[in-house]
Amino acid sequence: MADDHQQGRLEKVIQLRNQFYKRSKEVDQSGGFPHENFADLKKTGYLSWTVPKQYGGLGLNLYEFLQLQEQLAKGDGATALSVGWHLGSILELAENHSWEEATFRDLCQRVVQEQALMNRTATEKGTGSPTRGGIPETQACLQGDHWVINGRKSFASMAEALDYSLVTARIEQTDRVGIFLVDHSQEGVKVEPTWNSASMRGTRSDDLIFQNVTVPSEHFVEEEGERVGPPAPKGWLLHIPACYLGIASAACRYAVDFASTYQPNSLPGPIKEVPEVQRKIGEMELALFQSREILYSVANRWVQQPDQRADMGAELAAVKHIATNQAVHVVDLAMKIVGARSLSRDCPLERYYRDVRSGLHNPPMDDAVIKMFAAKSLQGSQPTVTS
Repeated sequence: MADDHQQGRLEKVIQLRNQFYKRSKEVDQSGGFPHENFADLKKTGYLSWTVPKQYGGLGLNLYEFLQLQEQLAKGDGATALSVGWHLGSILELAENHSWEEATFRDLCQRVVQEQALMNRTATEKGTGSPTRGGIPETQACLQGDHWVINGRKSFASMAEALDYSLVTARIEQTDRVGIFLVDHSQEGVKVEPTWNSASMRGTRSDDLIFQNVTVPSEHFVEEEGERVGPPAPKGWLLHIPACYLGIASAACRYAVDFASTYQPNSLPGPIKEVPEVQRKIGEMELALFQSREILYSVANRWVQQPDQRADMGAELAAVKHIATNQAVHVVDLAMKIVGARSLSRDCPLERYYRDVRSGLHNPPMDDAVIKMFAAKSLQGSQPTVTS
């Protein structure tokens, strides 16, 4: 059972969700960044909820974080996905203890006191998704006691609203890749409005340009490849399937409400009494149930068994694959119940239809997940070789 604090947080997030829903159509159709939504998030203090308690945050764990993100996505998927990158990045840093303590503490204090907004910016047009192993073209050059960053990042969600970026850059004249905490108030940080996507329009995932941006030496915060062995699983990325399940849940609710009230003159009652409509509703609810069970059982294991996290990569990938594909299926079923009017720009299902498909392009990609499971199975079936 949820304690009073959890219930209070949930009630605040439901209020935010309802307010975001009222703005979601305008945010989508205008293609602008949802500044009002983020002003509400900051007023609530939501941006600091995954900051550790010792630094003034609420110290939410992965399970609690996902529950709230799913709720926000029912109101506006673009806002939920965007703020999920910020909160999830902080959660990962809090769990991994990978930074110098003073640097992380300073960032957390900015988030708590000023509700500063950050995101990881790793993707580049020339290298594709960083999960595919491409080396960034963005360069970092050491000049005296500071670094100078030059490059361009694409798909930088919330670009125009960010206070900080965690920028991946190749260290000049080496094969090393560093991650640098860049303050966007620094001269040389620019946003180029390139985002013209059919889905998740409100994320404003524009290009970020760094032109001779000065970064203090202590803000060289991580180096890729330092860890021995395979990359550590990233539990915080479960905010992606949580978001798309929220969108799918909203679509299901809309279709059920529609079926309960819509009565064509060819029927004696609303279409909810039609067996085929009932079958589709049952199928939607079953898909959501299965996906939530998988999502939250894996998230709970992540929280309760931290010593097992290193071996959870395949499970995390499976959750993302299953939940995002099921979310697409649920929205498709909802549209079949509502019919052709679901394609109207005035119907939220049309937006859900576009937004939910973005999940198929968030990491890890479907083909990579399937390949991972195939390799795992084939490795386990290797015959014993005898001399």
